[in-house]
Amino acid sequence: MRAKSPVGSPKIVGSTPKPYTNSIGMELVPIPAGSFMMGADVHFDSAAGEGELPQHVVTIQKPFYLGKYAVTQQQWVAVMGNNPSAAKGRTLPVEKVSWQDAQAFIQALNSKEGTSAYRLPTEAEWEYAARAGTNTNRYWGDGPEEIGLYAWCKHPDDSLKGARPVGQLKPNGWGLYDMLGNLHEWCQDWYSEKYYAESPSTDPKGPAEGSARVVRGGSWNDVETGIRAAYRFRLLPDSQYSNVGFRLLMTGAA
Repeated sequence: MRAKSPVGSPKIVGSTPKPYTNSIGMELVPIPAGSFMMGADVHFDSAAGEGELPQHVVTIQKPFYLGKYAVTQQQWVAVMGNNPSAAKGRTLPVEKVSWQDAQAFIQALNSKEGTSAYRLPTEAEWEYAARAGTNTNRYWGDGPEEIGLYAWCKHPDDSLKGARPVGQLKPNGWGLYDMLGNLHEWCQDWYSEKYYAESPSTDPKGPAEGSARVVRGGSWNDVETGIRAAYRFRLLPDSQYSNVGFRLLMTGAA
């Protein structure tokens, strides 16, 4: 068993920023700047796909805030006035929302709060936050043995038929819940199978163009091979599925 150590220590300037709660009750966690190994380690991850290779060092230069949970249906309704989700519940994450729908929500929330600080995380920011200073396949370790403590998915509960309320299982080391399992989460980037071979090492933002957007984290409908920090998938930006949602990044962490 290997140690869950980071490539580089997170950079915390001054005192650690406090969590932030916005006008619709969305809790956001401060994420420090730092470096990490992005992608799958073929020596420890037998499920690694070609699109997760090669593993490479990435530096996130600026700290940011990230949603403690995926955007909930209550929060979506507070901003958009409707609920597109297949299974309804205030504390369930909103689903059946496309990448384009997420952008509309972001635009409306930014307008509501008089800011431009909210957006989807880049794929690199998402994986950096999900790993929370670890380099193992999952933020609790390499194997799936404890998966039921941290992630809603088809293993060990094959009876799952939809998303569960946010925050019911254990968080990662930075206090983020459901980064693996429950719902796939939209990222800002266009998807390219070969992007890692040409990705910049500092603040990568994905290809300049493409036909599909990145989703991360796996979902309630995935088996354990999709519940890994390096796992990446693609969907057309107008896709709406009951196992896809999103969480927000907010810029400006001190």
